Amino acid sequence: MTIITEGFLGDTAYSVRHLSMQDLVDIEALQEKVYAALPDQSVLQPLSTKEFEEILLQERMMLGVFVDDDMIGFRALVEPPVDAEHLGYDCGIAEADFPRVLYQEISNVSPDFRGFGLQKKMAKWSMEHIDISRYDYICSTVKPGNIPSLKDKFSQNLIVRALKIKYVDKLRYVFFKDLTATPKTYEFQVMMDMNDIAGQQQLLQDGYVGTGMESFENQWFVRFEK
Repeated sequence: MTIITEGFLGDTAYSVRHLSMQDLVDIEALQEKVYAALPDQSVLQPLSTKEFEEILLQERMMLGVFVDDDMIGFRALVEPPVDAEHLGYDCGIAEADFPRVLYQEISNVSPDFRGFGLQKKMAKWSMEHIDISRYDYICSTVKPGNIPSLKDKFSQNLIVRALKIKYVDKLRYVFFKDLTATPKTYEFQVMMDMNDIAGQQQLLQDGYVGTGMESFENQWFVRFEK
């Protein structure tokens, strides 16, 4: 298969390519390894075999990172079904434009290769390969307190449009990015404790969006602007 890019993690050489159904066993094995190593397993919603198959059947939506023949990371985009849970509703996207929405889905990095910024590298590679003739918007969800994933989204200039219950009973930030828009300038800024759920929800209702995060005295704060 065609190699997207190659490089080194320290002294270890890696390669990146798009994944196919032939990679499913390795994908699920890596997901299981990553999930087992998490101190808080609630931060990751593992995907089922069926969900992985649906992504892999959408051509060029999933990339993998390999050291020799061993998969050490993967990241997926997905064209979501249009249903009542569509994140477009949370982000103010017109229903007619829902077919032009992509989700940033699951992203896993082997515990053996953390500390090399691989999460951020995979984000860059996957965003570079989006077909902008077909898609205008990126949406995603992240659990409050999942610091690596939150940093990942903010580093790509995704913004928080909502903080609400998704997937039946899970509290999630809803992230959004318009691929066609120029960067926005904001007039007002408020820093809010990430643990203050009601306060953040009120700011979002008042027209603010989450644009970043900072740590003060071992506590994380989200930057809201409008």
